[in-house]
Amino acid sequence: QVQLVESGGGLVQAGGSLRLSCATSGLIFSANNIAWFRQTPGKEREFVTGITRDSGRTSYADSVKGRFTISRDGAKNTVYLQMNSLEPEDTALYYCAAGPNPLATTTTLYNYWGQGTQVTVSS
Repeated sequence: QVQLVESGGGLVQAGGSLRLSCATSGLIFSANNIAWFRQTPGKEREFVTGITRDSGRTSYADSVKGRFTISRDGAKNTVYLQMNSLEPEDTALYYCAAGPNPLATTTTLYNYWGQGTQVTVSS
């Protein structure tokens, strides 16, 4: 059973923007910290950004600082990833994940995963 559902991926030119959404149940949303990871073929899944369950703290990978913004909407049980100034290197399958450890960067610390949404940035 899919616990998290990502959407918003697509094809965009370099310099463009996309907003990803991660929708989940109220129980999972309220009890967990949420993060976005991304993965390209042949590489390990890497941490992109995370937000604590009270929205008090966020963390970003150095490669996306200043370009990506994570936020969460309690009324909609949804976490957003606003991606600006996209680069071809941002091309990947983006996953959202939920877990108890605030701002964890390790995939094994997350209990719930979505199926991913593809982001492709053309040069």
